[in-house]
Amino acid sequence: MHKTRTRFLLDLIKYPIITDKTTKLLEDNQYSFAIERKANKLDVKQSIEYIFDVRVKKVNTCNIPTKTKSVGRFTGKKASYKKAIITLHDNYSINLFPDN
Repeated sequence: MHKTRTRFLLDLIKYPIITDKTTKLLEDNQYSFAIERKANKLDVKQSIEYIFDVRVKKVNTCNIPTKTKSVGRFTGKKASYKKAIITLHDNYSINLFPDN
């Protein structure tokens, strides 16, 4: 694989999203990640397969809108981002919680 393409695939995935809802999705072999806004489903699939050495069955994406947040009398905005929900084939898994 070309060096710039490899760098692009590594920079595409920002971080895993770990909430109550996404933790329940782990039982169905589905993982949630925050990704770059310019990424499409094919790029996300190639990136996950390259980084974690797994086979991806399906990729769902959605744009999370900006939300207002208030702390006391101050209001601000939470940044918007793009979320990808990745479904893996049955015999593959990603270890999000390493044993340290």
